[in-house]
Amino acid sequence: MPFIKYLPSIALASTIGLSMFNINSAQACGADTDCMIGQDRHYRIRMPQGHDGKAKVGAIFFMHGYRGAAKGIMRNEALGKAASDLGLALIAPKSAYDDWAIPGAPQAKEPKELEYFDAIVADIRQRFAIDTSKLMASGFSAGGMMTWNLACHPSELFAAYAPISGTFWEPTPQTCETPTASIIHTHGTSDKVVPLAGRRIAKTKQGDVFSVINLYAKNGNFTNIRSYKRPKLELECDELTNDKKQILEVCLHPGGHSMKSAYVTKAWNKFVDLGIIK
Repeated sequence: MPFIKYLPSIALASTIGLSMFNINSAQACGADTDCMIGQDRHYRIRMPQGHDGKAKVGAIFFMHGYRGAAKGIMRNEALGKAASDLGLALIAPKSAYDDWAIPGAPQAKEPKELEYFDAIVADIRQRFAIDTSKLMASGFSAGGMMTWNLACHPSELFAAYAPISGTFWEPTPQTCETPTASIIHTHGTSDKVVPLAGRRIAKTKQGDVFSVINLYAKNGNFTNIRSYKRPKLELECDELTNDKKQILEVCLHPGGHSMKSAYVTKAWNKFVDLGIIK
């Protein structure tokens, strides 16, 4: 299912800082207790089962959907088991509002999310045995949209990205301000909540997934298309690579607006197998 077409690019810029967040590393926290970032932000974390508290492990950041919560992610037993089976921590950030404050989103608030993620990474370095060179960002629906925004801005904060059923809101960034990253995007062809072509909500519109992939492919010089299938997951995938040995991939399934923890496992394993996460 080749889909790559090259489009013109326009510069995009934003600023990132940590001054608004005062990290408090003294308070104990985990899967059932909020890890506070400043006065009003938090995240939750579950270390892999049997972890000794000393050996450093990688982590999957998983962003919740609209009106979701960090505690809700921690209640997802399948996702928690998937991360633990990989020997990884599961980290669940929490949006400041019902939705992530990202450009173009309906009723978008002041976008402080990029600074917030910088603050989480700084915080886990202090509190937990996490190898911050082995972080993958993922998320479903609005969480997938947040994942794409992280990939386009502080792209080097994570080793790789695996958004599910969500991309940018329009206007789609024509270029990213930081270097390209490795991305595996998973989406349902029957998704009516976040269709592949996007849909209009009030005065805003979700971005078109293939337009985003086309632009990112151009900006990162991703070529060499290889198509393959994962029958057990009902996935049909197009994989592109570049001279930096990065990958840009789209995997489609015939379902609707849904996610499986296996999508996250598949992405992590592929990034490791290719040496993108070391």
